[in-house]
Amino acid sequence: MERSLKPSDLTEIPHQILEEAVRAGIEKDDSKRAGTLMHVDRETIYTKINEKFRNQIEFMDVKDAIKKYPWVDDYRWKIVDRDKDEYTRKVAEDFSGGYFIHVKENADITFPLQACLMMAQKEIEQKIYNIIIVDEGANVNIISTCVQHSRAKKASHLGITEYFLKKDSYLNFTMVHSWSEDTFVRPRSAAVLDDGAVFISNYLSLRPAKDVQMYPVAYCNGKSSKASINSILYGHTNTKLDIGSAAILNGPESAADMTSRAISRNGSEMILRGRIEAHDPTARGHLECKGLLLDEKSFIHSIPELIASKGGAELSHEASVGKISDKEISYLMTRRMSEEDAISMIIRGFMDVGILGLPSQLEKEVDRVIDLTADAS
Repeated sequence: MERSLKPSDLTEIPHQILEEAVRAGIEKDDSKRAGTLMHVDRETIYTKINEKFRNQIEFMDVKDAIKKYPWVDDYRWKIVDRDKDEYTRKVAEDFSGGYFIHVKENADITFPLQACLMMAQKEIEQKIYNIIIVDEGANVNIISTCVQHSRAKKASHLGITEYFLKKDSYLNFTMVHSWSEDTFVRPRSAAVLDDGAVFISNYLSLRPAKDVQMYPVAYCNGKSSKASINSILYGHTNTKLDIGSAAILNGPESAADMTSRAISRNGSEMILRGRIEAHDPTARGHLECKGLLLDEKSFIHSIPELIASKGGAELSHEASVGKISDKEISYLMTRRMSEEDAISMIIRGFMDVGILGLPSQLEKEVDRVIDLTADAS
């Protein structure tokens, strides 16, 4: 039974908290979601499962799941090493909660699941642990939004997520980060894929953070398993983003593709890392990274890595970093656009959500959030 600590409906959540979440892309009408969870500071304050999907999914605070199901221990800290670094150790020692999502065998979840992790207190250190299990033949889309309230200053977020994709399952996971200029962020995540599993991982960093470092890993262990890892990054006002990802191709005919779009302005610094390792002769992988510099103060460093330990594996990459073309701006200005509007249009085109492989309705929602970001630039 889902947990509902205070509000019985999303609209009953304090206005100043809900509006911040909505600006970061949260859908206020949770009838359009298969399930909704909100965790504010150190407490899950709201969970709800759409009646249409109640028998197909379980969606609750992870601490509730650990108490309710002893078998959850079989999944905890299995693919993320709790001793990986000081941040994983902190979360392992003491976490406030997080979300537990279990999509049952052959479930076809036509509405997305929605999780919101918010920091609303000043100088808070939020420590989150999440588990996602997608059983054999199941199909699900998940939106996870991490947002910082405008009144919360100098906060830090440490988040661990472990994904388990069983045979022939499908997970499209979209994570949206919307922080403030004094935020310190350290996500750590990993996924393991069985035969025929498909994992699409999308990351959007749309509002500035002081310092973000993340490097998720997908282990494609099953035959014909596939990981697609995509990111759209927007950095400004001295933001430091060290964003990477890795795919380890162990299974026969396993595959991975990685795509990054990064815009750097106002003195932001970005390091974009990508690694594909092929340990089977039938493995295939491609890595693509494009960066756009909007001023002379900003910095982008792209670091692609391809590693093949078996002959026959096919890996490739392409990378480019450049500035907005003066010709493009001039052309748009001849169409009666101001220089500012021309740059905003170019930014929108560069931050193309088509690379994310989202369902059409979800793509429209993410596109709306990106448009808000471009207009605010």
